[in-house]
Amino acid sequence: MEICVKGEVWHWRGPSPFHFIRTSPAESEEIKFLAGHLTYGWGCIPATVRIGETTFTTALIPKDGIYLIPLKAVVRNSENLEIGTHITATLSFT
Repeated sequence: MEICVKGEVWHWRGPSPFHFIRTSPAESEEIKFLAGHLTYGWGCIPATVRIGETTFTTALIPKDGIYLIPLKAVVRNSENLEIGTHITATLSFT
């Protein structure tokens, strides 16, 4: 199954800073439907993500009723992603 997510890159400045894209509530509902079969703990969902020409694996993180897509530095650098950049990400689940 694939889900196409459109979102804005944002930076979380917590104790372990990272960059993310938020899924919409509708997209999150689709992911929640799959969660019982995919999660490996703490509600995180393994996924393959494609942004532009870059494909990578990660785990979606549940937060306040939606999922966050973590963006690795190598992905941000190869796709020239900065805070505030609007992007489209294709999520694949197996």
